Amino acid sequence: MTKATKLLTALPPPQRHRLMTLAREVSFPEDRRIFEAGGRADRFWVIRSGAVSLDQRVNSLQRVTVASLGAGDLLGWSWLFPPHEWDFGAAAFSPVRAHEFDADAVLRLCAEDPELGMVLVRGVAEILAHRLETTRGKLMEYARHRRAL
Repeated sequence: MTKATKLLTALPPPQRHRLMTLAREVSFPEDRRIFEAGGRADRFWVIRSGAVSLDQRVNSLQRVTVASLGAGDLLGWSWLFPPHEWDFGAAAFSPVRAHEFDADAVLRLCAEDPELGMVLVRGVAEILAHRLETTRGKLMEYARHRRAL
């Protein structure tokens, strides 16, 4: 399994500083839905404190938690890939503080600084690979549990 990557620590200091000039501090109360699968993905967050659950709807009544995110974790990668729609849902599991980034502003910065763009895309790709492995494992557990019932 790939290791979990923290986006901001994966960036060299000059690129991290440039990216952080676009950050806006936000907070979410416990149990707040942050986004829903299929919604417009036009931003992302780096969690500063608290916990967020990523979930996948398995039927009209049930969601399966596929990942739990905490301090330093990237929340949201769908902004980077067309059709720019969330692949999962996300909810604050506890009060959350985060750095929020507008996707269009980050993409413009990446166009201005290709080195930053490459490092950022590589970091997101590593996070994505890890999350997909984790999600696959959670869904396999869910399927095994359902067969056992």
